[in-house]
Amino acid sequence: MEYSRRPGTFRDLIAWQRGMDLARAIYLIVRNMPPSEKFALASQMWRAAYSIPSNIAEGYGRQSRPDYLKFLRIARGSIAELETHFELATSLEIIPFDLRLRNLIEEEDRILQGLIRSLERKTGQDQAAKKRGQ
Repeated sequence: MEYSRRPGTFRDLIAWQRGMDLARAIYLIVRNMPPSEKFALASQMWRAAYSIPSNIAEGYGRQSRPDYLKFLRIARGSIAELETHFELATSLEIIPFDLRLRNLIEEEDRILQGLIRSLERKTGQDQAAKKRGQ
């Protein structure tokens, strides 16, 4: 699915795009959960899922590398939370195990970790260059 509307927005980020794919997939699963779970596990899964692309977008929009990194780490925390909810829901047979969904969760985690490492390296390089220039 093509997301980009103008160059240089958060929509261009693969991490955001996959986060949106993951949020949509979770929404489709939780809306079919039993009514007894609608305000419990389903709600928690949905909130964790939509917070992933939301935090990526917010961090990007702050236009500050430290803020961006902070929000990317929050998004990774939401992935861990979502993965925990997913494992609980499948082990209790509230939802069927879905390999595609499991792969989406793992892929988003890898993408975010790679983005965080890349930004951390740039921060380290910037700090080293600053020290050399002093």
